Amino acid sequence: MNIPELETDSLRLRAWQESDIEPYINMCADAEVMRHLTGKPMTRQEGWRHAAYIIGHWQIRGYGHWALEHKDSGRFVGRLGFFNPEDWPGFEIGWAISRPFWRQGLAEEGARAALAYAFEEMGREDVISVINPENVASIALAEKLGERYRRDGEILGHKVSIYGMDKQDWLRTQQG
Repeated sequence: MNIPELETDSLRLRAWQESDIEPYINMCADAEVMRHLTGKPMTRQEGWRHAAYIIGHWQIRGYGHWALEHKDSGRFVGRLGFFNPEDWPGFEIGWAISRPFWRQGLAEEGARAALAYAFEEMGREDVISVINPENVASIALAEKLGERYRRDGEILGHKVSIYGMDKQDWLRTQQG
């Protein structure tokens, strides 16, 4: 499968490589990173399986989460991209950033590139974000990107808030 590569000033959004698995497992084992995603750190086996799930999503749906590579250092930063597995509430943009890269604006930078790709290249009309309601940082980022609160829900036994934007909302954010 030909996975498109996107670049920003600081990031390369690219296909996953075997060398990404170890830093991804380490990121998933970090309780602070996983606090609002799964509620607890993942074991090594769970982290590996989750990486396989992410990689497999590309094969099944033709899109998914890219591995984020820091262009200056070549280091694995995290993951960012699109999900829409079975019984999901819609085409979702999501992100998870390794703690050494927090508060550097990288999730926003990558998300803006991914949203442009979704609306301009993929022809998507609507994008959501499924966010733990206690994750104030992700809520703030979703709102900064132009997403607005839509509703509460429950996914896999977890309460979530669903934010979203349509293509017209996104076009308005591009105009200033």
